[in-house]
Amino acid sequence: MANPLRSEVKRLYKNLLYLGREYPKGGDYFRDRLRAAFTKNKSESDPDAIRQMIQRGEFVSKELEALYYLRKYRAMKKRYYED
Repeated sequence: MANPLRSEVKRLYKNLLYLGREYPKGGDYFRDRLRAAFTKNKSESDPDAIRQMIQRGEFVSKELEALYYLRKYRAMKKRYYED
């Protein structure tokens, strides 16, 4: 794996690991799944395939952030507004 791609992969892994702490099924569940996904693809050496996997990981990261924002919004709405 090329050096710039390696740093991108490490950054993505750390970011996903951080986001996974608040995962609804638990941080341990998310960490195990994340580790399995990264381990499964560790032998990949094609730079284009690695870039596609990085893009998919960034998409997952954005989806997790959206999930957490929605959960916070619903909690605040429930707290301050009555149905």
